[in-house]
Amino acid sequence: MATLPNPLPSLASHGLDLPSGSLVDTTIDGPWHEPLFWYANAAAAPGGFAALRAIGRPVGLLPVLIDEGPRQEPPGAWDLDPGRVSYPGDHDAEEVLLGFWEPYAADELGGTGGESEDPSSGSTASAEAPEWPGLAPSPAAAGPDDPDRLAADLADMLSSLHLDGDGTGLRPALVPARRSADIPAAIGWTGPVNHEDDVARLCAVLRSWEDRYDIRVVALGFDTLTVSVGRPPTTLPQARALAAEHYAFCPDNIDQNPPYDLDAYAEKHLLNSESWSFWWD
Repeated sequence: MATLPNPLPSLASHGLDLPSGSLVDTTIDGPWHEPLFWYANAAAAPGGFAALRAIGRPVGLLPVLIDEGPRQEPPGAWDLDPGRVSYPGDHDAEEVLLGFWEPYAADELGGTGGESEDPSSGSTASAEAPEWPGLAPSPAAAGPDDPDRLAADLADMLSSLHLDGDGTGLRPALVPARRSADIPAAIGWTGPVNHEDDVARLCAVLRSWEDRYDIRVVALGFDTLTVSVGRPPTTLPQARALAAEHYAFCPDNIDQNPPYDLDAYAEKHLLNSESWSFWWD
């Protein structure tokens, strides 16, 4: 496993001009041996995401927005578990997705509620999963915007929405990570724990999407993830191919959102969409 030195313990020595904030080392098992991320005291504001990236990137820190949600749950209450996390680079994205696709698609997409009845014998048998379509190809055309600029624009939009509300709940953070896709693993995030208890495996998928779709991790909540998409699918066939990956990555996005259909999800949420959101029950 290749990791960068964590600059957070010696943050002051780097001379970074950061707003008032604190270092977070709280995990489900008590304090971690080093800080997991820096966390601002004030709410996120437009322009802050890009500014933090410019400050943090040279020393190995990447920005993300921490969404405390409607219940104002700070990350100290998120059951962070870095000791459980492996390294994203040790996993193959397609193997991860295939491993989820087979059981989930058989139950939910098999067309028979998970079981089929043989009228000649009166017996039932488990429905077979639709065939895994493989990883979707990257859209041929690059997006019109720089992926990091697009991530900053999405962060600004989210920050503005929160400021127009009660002004709380969304705060900027800096995380020691090589690439944006690794941010959930770097902090030991457990949002998808009911789906996958080693978030590094899902980060391997995020890495693949970073390569194919120019995604950037923009916001994390207790069990939510929002990414910007610099190279979204621009045709329905592209979007439908990607929808299978989304279903394997986060079945709740389809299973718990009407009309519970991959094609409808592809057209509504993926086609030309510059942001994707995920929620795990």
